[in-house]
Amino acid sequence: MSTQSIAQITLVVPDYDEAIAFYVGALGFDLVEDTDMGGGKRWVVVGPVGGARLLLAKAASPTQTAAIGNQTGGRVSFFLHTDDFTRCHEQFMAAGVTFDDSPRQEPYGTVAVFSDPFGNRWDLIEPKDKT
Repeated sequence: MSTQSIAQITLVVPDYDEAIAFYVGALGFDLVEDTDMGGGKRWVVVGPVGGARLLLAKAASPTQTAAIGNQTGGRVSFFLHTDDFTRCHEQFMAAGVTFDDSPRQEPYGTVAVFSDPFGNRWDLIEPKDKT
C-alpha cells in the first residue's frame, strides 16, 4: 500500500495580508509561498515547520464570504501540536492570540482552544505521547 498524507488544506479568509499577519506574525508559521496569480488572486501558503500547510484563499463570492470562520459549523477546525505547551501558549498570548478557555489536562495531553481573527477555532495541544 502506498503512503499518504494530507499536505495542504484550504482556509477561506477575508484578506490575504491580514491572514499572513496572523499566521506568520502571531503564530510563527512560515510563509511558504506568496505568488501573484493576477486579477487580485494570490497563491498564499503558510504552515508550521514540518507540518501540514494552509492555502489561504481570499473569499471571492458571497457563499465563500459566509463560510469565513465557520467552515466547520463552530467546531474546532484545526489541531496545532507543540512540544512545549506553556512556552507556545505564552508566546501566542503575548502576540495577541485570543484563547477561548484556560489550558486543561485531557487524557490525550494539555489543550486550550483559541480562535483566529476570522473565527476559526483551533486546539493548541501538547500531546501526552509525543511520539
